[in-house]
Amino acid sequence: MHFISMIDQETIQRIMDAARIEEVIGDFVSLKKRGANHIGCCPFHNEKTPSFYVSPSKGIFKCFGCGEAGDVVSFLKKHEHYTYVEALQWLARKYNIEIQEKELTPEEKERQTERDGLFHVSEFAQKYFADLLWNDEMGRAVGLSYFRQRGLSDEIIKKFGLGYCLEEWSNFTDHALKNGYSEAVLEKTGLTIFKEDTGKKYDRFRGRVMFPIYSISGRVLGFSGRVLSSEKQAAKYVNSPDSDIYNKSRILYGLFQARSAIAKAGKCYLVEGNVDVISMHQSGVENTVASCGTSLTTEQIRLIKRYTSNVTVLYDGDSAGIKAALRAVDLLFAEGMHVRLVLFPDGEDPDSYAQKYGSAALQDYLNTHEDNFILFKTRVLLEGVKDDPIRKAELISDTAHSIALVTDMLERAEYVRQCAYLLHVGEEVLSNAVAKAASQARQKAYEEARKTENVGRSVAADNQNDKSAGQKDESENASTSYDTDPTSHIVTLPEAERHLVKLLLDFGNEKVLQEVMGEDGKKQNVEYTVAEIIMAELRSDNMAFTHPLCQRIFEQCALMLDMTHQIDPQRFINSSDSQLRTFAATLMMDTYSLSDTWRSKGIFVPKLEDNLLQDIKESLYTFKTNRLAQMVAERRELLRTADEEQQRELLEEIQQMTTISRQMQQARNIVIAPRPERY
Repeated sequence: MHFISMIDQETIQRIMDAARIEEVIGDFVSLKKRGANHIGCCPFHNEKTPSFYVSPSKGIFKCFGCGEAGDVVSFLKKHEHYTYVEALQWLARKYNIEIQEKELTPEEKERQTERDGLFHVSEFAQKYFADLLWNDEMGRAVGLSYFRQRGLSDEIIKKFGLGYCLEEWSNFTDHALKNGYSEAVLEKTGLTIFKEDTGKKYDRFRGRVMFPIYSISGRVLGFSGRVLSSEKQAAKYVNSPDSDIYNKSRILYGLFQARSAIAKAGKCYLVEGNVDVISMHQSGVENTVASCGTSLTTEQIRLIKRYTSNVTVLYDGDSAGIKAALRAVDLLFAEGMHVRLVLFPDGEDPDSYAQKYGSAALQDYLNTHEDNFILFKTRVLLEGVKDDPIRKAELISDTAHSIALVTDMLERAEYVRQCAYLLHVGEEVLSNAVAKAASQARQKAYEEARKTENVGRSVAADNQNDKSAGQKDESENASTSYDTDPTSHIVTLPEAERHLVKLLLDFGNEKVLQEVMGEDGKKQNVEYTVAEIIMAELRSDNMAFTHPLCQRIFEQCALMLDMTHQIDPQRFINSSDSQLRTFAATLMMDTYSLSDTWRSKGIFVPKLEDNLLQDIKESLYTFKTNRLAQMVAERRELLRTADEEQQRELLEEIQQMTTISRQMQQARNIVIAPRPERY
């Protein structure tokens, strides 16, 4: 009997969160940074001019020469001829993640179904809490007024999906049960607390404003709730307990909203609290995240490292803030991060500073008060040493330990020089201490690697007769065959179809305001996602794409939207169908970036997302008119061989399509202004 060996989904997620695609591919290909991407010569075909692109922010690679594309696992499967499980094992070893493979039991299958249930009820809860905030009398009076008093705009409140849980024992729980969610699912997410001794149930977050916590792909994993009452015994913040989908040590608050800005800026600001993150975003500093109610962890640092190696830590200027900053430094340097620090005046934090002085002053403060982390740490600790030789020796050892974590040798040498000056010791003394600390760190890493290697050997021995287990390889999933090479589709595909699918993949979950006619006959702005607009327009006119891959992506996006109200582009990047995977990656890969020269000259070229609604309208109009023209041409061709009755029907259809096309042209001339050229 053939048994399937599986790596549990939680471990797979840990591996994928830790893996940095440019770092993994960089082990095999010489890459150079170009804008937001990395570029090099493709390892899958012989070329002299680089056409192989890697996008860290999107986690994909694409060769525009041979057409190969995919994610980090796809690369390893192709380049190293690994199976799916072997690729995960390789990544786990690289990032020191322990895995144990096992057969998927009926209970584990049931657990996977339970995980899906946890996702669904969490997303249901977020929508309910947000609806209460905006549409319930108490929600507006208590929750919405609190956010507005904190200086948050309605736009930023909606961007982060903030909400309110009523001050009632089981309002949310009763609502969820009425909508078919089980007590078991509610309890496992921590949304509801059940008392076994009394049989009573109550909402964990009752009477709190709600901060939903999202995954990198935008799924709701858990919540942080802030109490608004003055009860001393009530905890200020309550967070969701760890569950199958939520682990606070592996999640960063705001990363879903900040990831693009982090990759673009090449730097991440790390703050302490949720409101600090939101306030920074509102002030225009969108490359900001926070740890979720826990001290900074290695897993969280690796999440940041997927987008940048540069971190600026923002902490309060009081003693507690300084101590928190010092605790984070060694972890950050151990992961190869370049770390700087901004301390706010005593009693201030990013939120209070922005409220008091404004967004421009906050950005100016950040730019002018960055300090080197190791030098700052040395100066702070030196203040408490005075003339105590024992404490000074401890400080030298502590400083050497931090410097030893710096991976760049030139950077390390400069730290030795500057810290030796601050400590009033010879550079040779500090350099020897650094070398000793580095040797100890290497020995510790070696011992941990041996442990991991032993585990890996054990796993390999258990599965040596079933190397292809886990998921079917591409050879086992024959992909759909098309007449031409998948890369050529980008050349021959009508621009309107290509661009509509790109909008779905890149901006499908983005929200825009669409002007619609209300029941009272007055125009009003209603918020829709890009995917909702495109789906509604094409479905209402019963229009299909002419290209089979475009149509497949459209149909799968429609299914995702119906099931989860979200578009997940990674589904296509991870597809076992190589043609679909290549096609999606080609559309998503942005190979051009604007030079900073334009900005330095005061010239700001609009981006696609700056005129998103306009672009959607233009693309839909172009697609529909082209499609109608094609359909008219097809029917005129049929006229040649049709009988009299068929000719009459075809002529009526042609007349209808021509009328629709004319009406669309008139509406476009009235409503839609000319669109600026895309760059």
